[in-house]
Amino acid sequence: MTSVPGPVNQPQPAPGAVHTAPPDGFGPGDSGPGGAGPHGFAPAGFGPGGSGPEGWPTTPPGGYPAPEPDRLTRFVLRLYERSPRWAVPLAALGCVGIGMSYAMLSNPTHADPDAAPTCLLKLTTGLDCPGCGGTRALWYVLHADLPAAARHHFLFVFALPFLAYLFVAWAGNQAFGWRLPELRISSKVIGGFLGAWLAFSVLRNLPWAPFTSLYV
Repeated sequence: MTSVPGPVNQPQPAPGAVHTAPPDGFGPGDSGPGGAGPHGFAPAGFGPGGSGPEGWPTTPPGGYPAPEPDRLTRFVLRLYERSPRWAVPLAALGCVGIGMSYAMLSNPTHADPDAAPTCLLKLTTGLDCPGCGGTRALWYVLHADLPAAARHHFLFVFALPFLAYLFVAWAGNQAFGWRLPELRISSKVIGGFLGAWLAFSVLRNLPWAPFTSLYV
């Protein structure tokens, strides 16, 4: 009785060796789990499945859990979710109203330089800070005197219409769902404006004409 020989090119296991078949879908040349290599074996120096060098932390299957918020954060989030949609714009409008009321009642155009509250930089050094003159400019704006307002802080008066429109668009959308045209301001424009504000803050403190006219 003779047996039928197998394929000529198929390697035969050595006598006494235990032959283990790879799982379905794996075989010679097939990549194992994670694409590590044949039969799922990772290269030398790497962890199982090709996740990275041995000893490196691996990402959990479900990802890292989000940290639990503290009590104050939970309270603020709960308050925000339960409050009506017009509450936040109304609070912001109240802050703006407080600033305008302060400018109207204090009349900074006739206040003494050392009157409280005062600018510590101007009181100690005599120099105008970047926002020096802004309260007086707001007082003149509220009294419809734009030339005098621009005299005290030109850049504040220039930026005021844009700030007002941004606030109205945001508050209207939050409270009433208004869809006003979006004011798109590029980062280059913002950078140029901040650069001009910085230059204005330096030039207004120079002790030579015509820069002395900018001192307030």
